[in-house]
Amino acid sequence: MRKGQIRKAISGFYYVYVDGQTFQTRGRGNFRVKNMSPLVGDYVDFESDNKTEGILIDIYPRKNELIRPTVANIDYGIIVMSAVEPDFSSYLVDRFLVYLEDKRIKPIIYVTKMDLLDEKTTAEMKAFKIYYESIGYKMILSDYPASETSLNTLIQVIGKGAAVFMGQSGAGKSTLLNQLMPELELETGEISTALGRGRHTTRHVELHPIGDALIADTPGFSTIDLVDIEEADLPSLFPDFVALRDECRFSGCMHINEPNCRIKAAVETGEIAKYRYDHYLQFYEEINTRKPMYVKKKK
Repeated sequence: MRKGQIRKAISGFYYVYVDGQTFQTRGRGNFRVKNMSPLVGDYVDFESDNKTEGILIDIYPRKNELIRPTVANIDYGIIVMSAVEPDFSSYLVDRFLVYLEDKRIKPIIYVTKMDLLDEKTTAEMKAFKIYYESIGYKMILSDYPASETSLNTLIQVIGKGAAVFMGQSGAGKSTLLNQLMPELELETGEISTALGRGRHTTRHVELHPIGDALIADTPGFSTIDLVDIEEADLPSLFPDFVALRDECRFSGCMHINEPNCRIKAAVETGEIAKYRYDHYLQFYEEINTRKPMYVKKKK
């Protein structure tokens, strides 16, 4: 029996990497009995007499697990956003940031198509960068196609970690990966004029070694659900709030209607960006009003 990592999954086959070799495997039937499904990124035990007929035996505990994309044990989430066509959305950035914070995955914000902006909108984008980096996030502004410098910066930040691409459809996730690893020749899609977003072009999840990093190319999607996030946990997913929350009058302050709230005061003075607080209120309302999910009991 050997230990390896699933780097690709297609049509019921799991491709396990170990010691510079890849083994094609299938899962055991008891995974279905246990309601377990191997994911790309999983560390597994497997048996194999050759490279094409292996069997997965067991899955090691995961440090995290994503549904969109379906991948496990991720260190970094690369939020790929377009500066224009489609337009940059701080709401969507913050939505992904909250999602990644909840999964304990470190975000990297990567903005494409900077060369299409005029002087005024370039200054606005740089202001976003200054704020996001002031609260602990890395934000890389690139031209389009990406310059060698910005790509090198991205790889240096990831280091030896595993990363997923996520963010706006049409922002250039597959294009970026093609630039990082041209031999992949991943299909890319044009922007739909009618819908203002790109077609989904990636058909499966795969971890690709790039330098010391592992990067998964994943289908583009325009938003994510916050179904796993509870109302009481939301304030802790905003690092700019966390830095000041101990100065609120009440312990467990939700920063909405409570008196002497340090967060609301910081929004008034500009210490916390108003758009961040507005997005917080939108997420809070969404979580607060969602319908409870009921699980049907087995007979």
